[in-house]
Amino acid sequence: MSSISGTIVESRIIIWEVEASRSIFSLGYYGKPLGINKPKGVDFKTPLVLDLIEGCYLIDSKLLSVNDVNGERITLKDMKEICRKQYLDFDIKYLAFKKLRDLGYIVSPGIKFGCDFAIYEHGPGIDHAPYLVQVVEKQQDITATGIVLAGRLATTVKKQFILAITSLKPRKVYFLSFDWWRA
Repeated sequence: MSSISGTIVESRIIIWEVEASRSIFSLGYYGKPLGINKPKGVDFKTPLVLDLIEGCYLIDSKLLSVNDVNGERITLKDMKEICRKQYLDFDIKYLAFKKLRDLGYIVSPGIKFGCDFAIYEHGPGIDHAPYLVQVVEKQQDITATGIVLAGRLATTVKKQFILAITSLKPRKVYFLSFDWWRA
């Protein structure tokens, strides 16, 4: 089990110890240092705030242990249950998040772009996120209008739109990217 510990506080996980915060952040831009919008490197002196899905991944990867505010250890199973209450379709989103992280991408929430994730190749503050990802289940209906809307938004912000098509049985993720051409 990890020697780095965080505390779940409402819908976030906080790593209070500064050195532990720097260590987790340096593994791939996990979380955000408290009060710092776009940190450059690990030279910060504040706690780190993680999204629940990041915390779940770090617990799953055995890089982090998490306690509740009473000091009780939260298991991976418990963490997934907490996430299911916070995220619509958590299981498919986590499957895509895990696949992208395992491939070495930096994954951040895509809510400001109207999608599930914004994906960086190098990290926030180093490059802009070149990809926007919307996660869907393979049996889910997708309208042409929905794809066009997402694609137009992605193009407007100079990003590529990608559908992460998931299957829980068997556990697989397929990525379908769209290129938009101007005639």
